[in-house]
Amino acid sequence: MIPLRDDQPRFTVPYVNYFLIALNLLIFLFQSALDPESSKILAFQLGFIPAHVTRFITGTGQLDLISVLLPFLTSMFLHASWLHVIGNMWFLWIFGDNIEDHIGHVQYLGFYLLSGIAAAAAEVLLTPHIRVPTVGASGAIAGVLGAYFILYPRARVFTWFPPIFLFYLPAWVMLGWWFVVQFFSGAATSAASYSQAGGIAFWAHVGGFVAGIVLVKLLPASQQRYRYGTW
Repeated sequence: MIPLRDDQPRFTVPYVNYFLIALNLLIFLFQSALDPESSKILAFQLGFIPAHVTRFITGTGQLDLISVLLPFLTSMFLHASWLHVIGNMWFLWIFGDNIEDHIGHVQYLGFYLLSGIAAAAAEVLLTPHIRVPTVGASGAIAGVLGAYFILYPRARVFTWFPPIFLFYLPAWVMLGWWFVVQFFSGAATSAASYSQAGGIAFWAHVGGFVAGIVLVKLLPASQQRYRYGTW
């Protein structure tokens, strides 16, 4: 299922959402200009590797605290391919503006980053021995989806079912189905958590989604919501 648009109105300009989308695209442009070896080094230095955290906690690793903690933040601004970054930014474009509208610009930035950090923490808890870097904004964006699921469950999402089917679905159906798929996909791949093979970090998506639900319930709604485009 691919969302094409939603019908939930917003009342403010989503400056932070625009900034996050632009920043992710600019960083990927920088990544795409690197040679393969440099790109690999960047991914291993700034991508999130659960095994590094596990080894640091157990005292068996050689990395310092900054090297272990920094990828919790930096990994959510790196992407593996054009399809990866465009897919993530498309979801952020559709759903992020309404969350920023609801909680305000500054809180939204904090919400986004905390959701991404929570997504990485979920990876450590559920796949602690993965030794390949995880990159991408999908954990943070999953937090946005979780918040949207709570705040706007009855919003209609125009959804494409490839190759030809187009339907309006309530947000709770579309996003609820997305979460169920991520959860069971994560459960199905947990047996491979000790391997070095790459793949989709489903548990990061689950962790980010749950974090988004919790955070949006804790954060107060913005008091500066005015209808966009009116006086």
